[in-house]
This record gives sequence, C-alpha cells and structure tokens, in this order.
Amino acid sequence: MNSRATSFLGRTGTGILNGFAGAGGTICLLGKGIYWCKASIPNRSKIVHQMDVAGVGSLPVVSLVAIFSGMVLSLQTGIELSHFHIEEMVGSIVSVSMFREMGPVISAIIVAGRVGAAMAAELGTMRVSEEIDALETMSINPVRFLIMPRLAALVLMLPVLTVFGILIGIFGGAVIAKNIMNVDYQVFLQNGIDFLHYKDIFSGMTKSVVFAFLIAGISCYQGMNAAGGAEGVGKATIRAVVLSFLFVLIFDYFLTRFFY
Repeated sequence: MNSRATSFLGRTGTGILNGFAGAGGTICLLGKGIYWCKASIPNRSKIVHQMDVAGVGSLPVVSLVAIFSGMVLSLQTGIELSHFHIEEMVGSIVSVSMFREMGPVISAIIVAGRVGAAMAAELGTMRVSEEIDALETMSINPVRFLIMPRLAALVLMLPVLTVFGILIGIFGGAVIAKNIMNVDYQVFLQNGIDFLHYKDIFSGMTKSVVFAFLIAGISCYQGMNAAGGAEGVGKATIRAVVLSFLFVLIFDYFLTRFFY
C-alpha cells in the first residue's frame, strides 16, 4: 500500500472518529442543557433575551420566505390541477404541505442559518478569548450560564415561528389561488380544513421541537469547541450551519417516516 493510500485511509479514519466524537459530545451537551433547565426561573432574563434574538429577530425573514413559498406552491399545484378542472383543491395541498413539511423545515433552516450561526460565533469567540475558561475559574457553570438559555429560548420560539410561517404561507397560497385560479377564499380555506388532520398538526409541531434541539445542540457544541483564533471561530460557525442543515433534513425524513 503506497503512502497516498495510507494517508487517505488515515484521514478517513480520523474523520469518522471525529464525527462520532462530535455526535457524542453534542448529545452530552444537550443532556446537560436539559438538566440545567431546572434553573430557568433564576435565569429567565437571559432566556427572554435569547427568545427575542431567536424569535422576534427571525420573524421578518421567516414571514418573507414562508409567504413566497406558499405562493409558489399554490401557483405550481394550481396550474397542474387546472388541467383536470379541480383547481379548487389547491387549498388542501397548500395547507397539508405547509403543516407537514414546508413550515417546520423552512423555519428550521432559516433559524439554523441566522440564530445557529450566531450562537456558534458568540460561543466560539468566548472560547478562543478564554472567557469560558474564566467562568469556570469563578466556579460558574458555562452550560447553565450560556447553553441553557439558548437551548430553552430556541425550543420555545421555533414552534411559534413555525406556526406563524405556516399561517403566512397559507395566506400567500390563498391570495395566488384567488387571483390566478379564481378560487374563492372560502373554498380554499374550507378544503384546507377538510383535508387537514390532527396528525398533520402534531407532526409539524413535533418536528419543530426536534429541529430546535438539533440546531441548539449542534451550534452550541461547535462554538464551545472552537479553537485557533478567528479562523477557528469561522470554521466552527460554518460547521454549525452545515451540520444543522444536514441533520434537519435527515431527521425530517425519519420523523415523516415515523408519523406516516
């Protein structure tokens, strides 16, 4: 075996081991963050601040992406359904799609790109500047002080953003259905309600909670383990966003398979 093949196998093995170590570290960090949720009341001001950053700050972007997603979905499906003269059914497709898939996934991806990146960058900067080490020296638990408020805020706010995005997306779909396919608002909404089941709502909300844990855990872990100055913080932020996107889509598939 030549040196190039040996080097390739070595890098592959190191990458696999680092992947397992990262997964284990993220799970452990999530477990610690959940444990320290018992200190939510004394840290409520930090949680409220993070809720403002994660929720209110993400609202404009979620609204814009959701309304255009609903409009595109309504336009594309309405055009195809009009070929069979059943364009009034577009409301059922838009509502079910937004609740099952598009609402939770769109909101999670936006939050991962915006809030997850910010979490990784903030914690990474604190790590390389030794602020986290200073907290530990003063006997302040960094998980309770830094991780738990971010985790709690994201778990609370991502479902809210998801519901808001779903409603905005359905509204955008209804506007397109009315103005392009001449589908009355009442018919659109009635079909949406008739074909929507409680399982669709429950699955969408469950996905948003799971996605919140994934994004918070991955982003905080990458930030807490950043090293190498500004370049290391940048790499940690990139890894946090990419891994969050990847695992949101992976877990979306498995959750959909579980529910349906």
